[in-house]
Amino acid sequence: MPDELLARLRRFHEHTFPGVQDQFQDLVTHGQHPTTLFIGCSDSRLVPYLLTGTGPGDLFMVRNVGAFVPPHDGSTGFHGTAAAIEYAVLQLQVSRIIVCGHSHCGGIRALYFGGPARASNLAVWLELGREAVLPVQPSDEALRRTEQRAVVLQLERLMGYPMVREQVEAGRLALHGWHYVIEEGEVHVFDVHSGGFLPASAAPHAGTGPYHPVG
Repeated sequence: MPDELLARLRRFHEHTFPGVQDQFQDLVTHGQHPTTLFIGCSDSRLVPYLLTGTGPGDLFMVRNVGAFVPPHDGSTGFHGTAAAIEYAVLQLQVSRIIVCGHSHCGGIRALYFGGPARASNLAVWLELGREAVLPVQPSDEALRRTEQRAVVLQLERLMGYPMVREQVEAGRLALHGWHYVIEEGEVHVFDVHSGGFLPASAAPHAGTGPYHPVG
């Protein structure tokens, strides 16, 4: 049976890499300087580079089920998402953090219908989205609204990280809440002034955090 994955690796090395080798060499020589931390769901249908039109070196990414942000509680441990936030803000000094959820999210659906029986870590992780759940019977509209509410919830949690709040209040860091509608190819951006999400094709900005920007 042909090894399809090996064939793809060889194709990248032989055909794709030569066209971008200089770009990667520059990133090695001068280091990475991404301007954006992209916190996105692990869903395979969410492709950050396609959405943002970016390439190597542009995005510092952390992905997990639901695009969730754990609360900053002062504890230390194996906190992968929290560690990425700290590294992005303190070391890389990014100027933007995007939280990107999406339609038909399996993590959000599991908040209503439950997940795999043996996924004990997943069950605990999903509790990070529990506050976004609506007290209604699940429907397509309820799931969509919950997905968007979950994005705003993570933006609020980000402001609980001291280094994030400091940079936001100093005007050096902007937060953006996005909800990607897969079947439409449209990102809806959170707008704090209206308290809702606007399609990017009609929005006056790329999204805001859960606060009224200064100035």
